[in-house]
Amino acid sequence: MQRRFRQVDVFNDGIGLGNPVAVVLDAEGLSDSDMRRFSVWSNLSECTFVLPPTTPEADYRLRIFSLNTELAFAGHPTLGTTRAWLDAGGAPTDPARVVQECEAGLIPVRVEADLLAFRSPPCTRSGPVHPETLQAVVEILGIEAGDVIDAAWVDNGPGWVGLLLDGPDAVLSLRPDASRHPGRWDIGVIAAHAADHVADFEVRAFFTEGSEPLREDPVTGSLNGALAEWLLASGRAGAPYVARQGTALGRNGLVRISQEEGAVWVGGRADVVISGSAEI
Repeated sequence: MQRRFRQVDVFNDGIGLGNPVAVVLDAEGLSDSDMRRFSVWSNLSECTFVLPPTTPEADYRLRIFSLNTELAFAGHPTLGTTRAWLDAGGAPTDPARVVQECEAGLIPVRVEADLLAFRSPPCTRSGPVHPETLQAVVEILGIEAGDVIDAAWVDNGPGWVGLLLDGPDAVLSLRPDASRHPGRWDIGVIAAHAADHVADFEVRAFFTEGSEPLREDPVTGSLNGALAEWLLASGRAGAPYVARQGTALGRNGLVRISQEEGAVWVGGRADVVISGSAEI
């Protein structure tokens, strides 16, 4: 069956410099195995499927897959799907805000011309990382425990462990290897830039999928939202700020963080690059 399809570049500072997401807009009738198979075939960090909402409060319902794994929430797929849905003629109840239904609940997305921003769901797991887990993460990243300024669980869906390092060079020089500790890992690393830099922080995100080697995600909305929640609460950052991600992959992702009434908002550009249909 032919289904409307978009591929969207999210958090980009120019087409091809962000993180792509595949969006299937007419997903009714697809089984779980259909979705997983297409997601794996797309070979992108995430693929989404748009369905009718189950509540009148939402404009659409979304299922998110990271290759073979379904996620309760993810950031760049949220913005990418919003842009794809609007591009395909979706009309939100409120023209300035789209409400997305996903496993994590209702996620509002602000529409401000070329920029979109979602309200980051609060972390479902936070606080200190167990010393044995932190040591495994340090060994995967190939650094020393003393290189870590702070660490915390920053999990708002995917399962991130967050590490704060002492500078962007320390972040960009990482060459992680998960073979030292096989298993499922979602690791986010952040460091502050100098005051005169185009961005305030440098971010990298690493994840595993089954038995495959550790992969790097170009630009990660969920992680940036969770890191912001952690850093703002601890006083290590002040909003608004801009995080850069994807540098090590030749990308130039820019993630705009703001805070309103205690909620973290994660924003950036989202541009449709491929428009057509998919046979699923």
